[in-house]
Amino acid sequence: MRGRRRVVTILIADDDDDDCLLAREALAECRLAFSALHFVSDGEQLMDYLYRRGKYSDSHSSPRPGLILLDLNMPKKDGREALKQIKADANLRQIPIVVLTTSKANEDIYRSYDLGANSFITKPVTFSGLVEVMKTIGKYWFEIVELPLRSVGDR
Repeated sequence: MRGRRRVVTILIADDDDDDCLLAREALAECRLAFSALHFVSDGEQLMDYLYRRGKYSDSHSSPRPGLILLDLNMPKKDGREALKQIKADANLRQIPIVVLTTSKANEDIYRSYDLGANSFITKPVTFSGLVEVMKTIGKYWFEIVELPLRSVGDR
């Protein structure tokens, strides 16, 4: 373990405004070192962000994420479809994706891993539980593992 912090962009794909607010507050309470936190509310917006289309075309306001927190149940294109598309793309597949969802279904767990998810976490029901999950995610992804340089914005 290197014990150093990385500065990364976190992209949260979740259609529930309350869950997004709680995630933002939990990350703030954890005092994680990340450069930016961005949100999209469905799988189509997620793909637009990653491919820099439409309102996400500016790389300064929509930087490449170093980590995606992905809800499975979203409108338009759900998380499963987006996960499949991301992991099939050679330019995107290195971005770590943590499925963070309310589902506890074994089918969702197995399918997420089959599609290339790096982790599957069921959303905690309490705010304190969410803070602990975010602390653990932060410690693991930003302090312990080596992320591909391109994923953290270094070229």
